[in-house]
Parts: sequence; structure tokens; C-alpha cells
Amino acid sequence: MRPMPELFTDCVPALDAPGRAERARISGLEKANHIHDRLQQELGCLHTIETGGRPDRDMPLAFPFTAAAWNLQRGLFPHESASRLAAENADVVMLSEMDNGMARTAQRHPTAEIADDLAMAYAYGVEFIELGLGNAAERPFCTDDFNARGFHGNALLARTPLVSPFMLPLSGDPIWFSRDKDQPRIGARMAIGAQIETAQGPLVALSTHLESHGDIALRERQMADIFALVDWHFSGLPVLIGGDLNTVNRSGGDPDVETLFSLAADKGYERHGGPADRMTTRPSLISEERPKQMKLDWFLSRGLDISESRVIDALDADGKPLSDHDLLICTVAGVRS
Repeated sequence: MRPMPELFTDCVPALDAPGRAERARISGLEKANHIHDRLQQELGCLHTIETGGRPDRDMPLAFPFTAAAWNLQRGLFPHESASRLAAENADVVMLSEMDNGMARTAQRHPTAEIADDLAMAYAYGVEFIELGLGNAAERPFCTDDFNARGFHGNALLARTPLVSPFMLPLSGDPIWFSRDKDQPRIGARMAIGAQIETAQGPLVALSTHLESHGDIALRERQMADIFALVDWHFSGLPVLIGGDLNTVNRSGGDPDVETLFSLAADKGYERHGGPADRMTTRPSLISEERPKQMKLDWFLSRGLDISESRVIDALDADGKPLSDHDLLICTVAGVRS
């Protein structure tokens, strides 16, 4: 049996960021795993959750409701993205790659802005502290030559209050600190979630983002972390996991080669990704003009009746791309008895 996962539950209205001088000092340190691990323990923002927003209802979600999972590629266009989510009547939203205080997104906090536009509660967690301004394609978007906070993370939003938010760091070596020269970072891939009250009782919703530089074995390990979290802390509750699982990123076109899906099936989860032939990546303003088409984004559910899942073009009303990932939607019809 896997050991009980380390779970972070401390919540604050705003995360403390290491100052610019401290981040500059860290950038000059030896890029060794043991140094990264020490920093990860010392930096409180990596194991604290920011909660905020004002949901428009203080009552359980009624079925059916709509859930959305969206890698927003930094969150360049929060208001247009919120409009796209509103058009799909999203009630629960799982976001990944969300900046907070980054020069490339004008030092904004896109998660908080989207939550405000949609009248939702949010829980935001830091996946990485960025030690630079981003990769070469992103730097032209920078409005300053520094990051105010340097946060990059994942979020869960809902139209009803989030109960007992939590954050789970996922397995993996600190490759972005020790090996990456273009985007040096401190932190770890993670899942962030909470309980959500519904008309049929509580469910657990988790937003996650698996490692893009990993392989099949690492992705399975990271999903195993999440499944262990659910089994240890939320046994018996229905579960909805959504996010960018980075599947078929290095392994060809057949999702069944991903062992995380066979592990999920063994654990009683079903996968939902829209039509099998509908990919979830697209060209964006900060990605290749003709990127490889991949199906990276999924929901995994257990104990829930998912009546449909769809992939929605990540375009605003004028046809501008909002991300290099399309929006994944599912309809949650109810709890299975």
C-alpha cells in the first residue's frame, strides 16, 4: 500500500511571495536536487492555498451541472476566458497554468479575475515559483523586466462554497530547477481540490496538471499519488478529477498506451475526453503556428454519472485564441447509487 500522501490544507486570503532580491539570490544557487528540496520546504507559498472569490449561491449544486477543465496557458485573457466559460454555463472549473504576478501576464492574478467575473469561489495553489520571465515565446508579452510575485499554478473554482480545500504535491524530480535553462523554477506538479456540496451529498473535485517533460511511468506515478490521496482522505465520496494530464505527449496517438488510464480503471474511474478523434491542443499567440495535435486534457470520474463530454474551441468572440488548449466540458448528471 502506498504511504499516506502529504496533504496541505492551510488557507490564506493572499499568498506571500519571496521578494525580488530573494528570488535573484535563489537563481544564483547551485542547481542541485537537495538545494531545491530545502527551498521547497522553506517557501511557505508552495504549501499554502489561497482562497477567495464570492460564489453567487450558498446552497448545494443541483444536478445536472457543468464542469470545465482548461489549461489556460498562463491566463493572458482572463475576461475573455471567463466569457467563454460563462457561455458553457460552467458551475465547477478546473484551471491549470495560471499565472499570478508574472510580467508576461501584466502582473495580474487571472484566477481571481475569472472568479470575480463568474461569481465563483476559488482555491489557488502555486505549482512553480518562476525565477525568470518565461520562455522566449512569452517574453515579448512582458510588461516589466521583473515578476511581482512569480507564481504559476492551478486552481479550482465553483459557484458554491469550496469546503476544506487541499493541495497535494506530486511525485517527480525537480527537473525545472536542475535542468531547465529557459524556464528555471522551484516547485512541483500538484493537484488542488476541495469538497463541493451537491443536492445528493458531497463530492470531491480536483484540478491537476501532470508533468509535460515526463514519461508514461511518471504520469502513472503522479496519478497514483492523486488516487492515494482520495483513498486515504475521501474514501466513499464521488470524485471528479480534471486537467491537463499530458497524455500522448511523448507516446504516439493511442491514449490506451498510457498506463495511468489502466490504473484509473482498476481504481474504478472512468475517463471522459470528448470525441475520441477530437484533439485538445491548438495554435495560440505564444505557441507554434502549427503545433503537434495532441489529446492531453481529460476528466476522470468515480461514483458519478457523466452524461456527456465535449471539447470547445478556445476562441473568443472575434476568433482570437485564448490558450494552446481547448476547453473540455462535461455534464455531471448525478451520483451513482
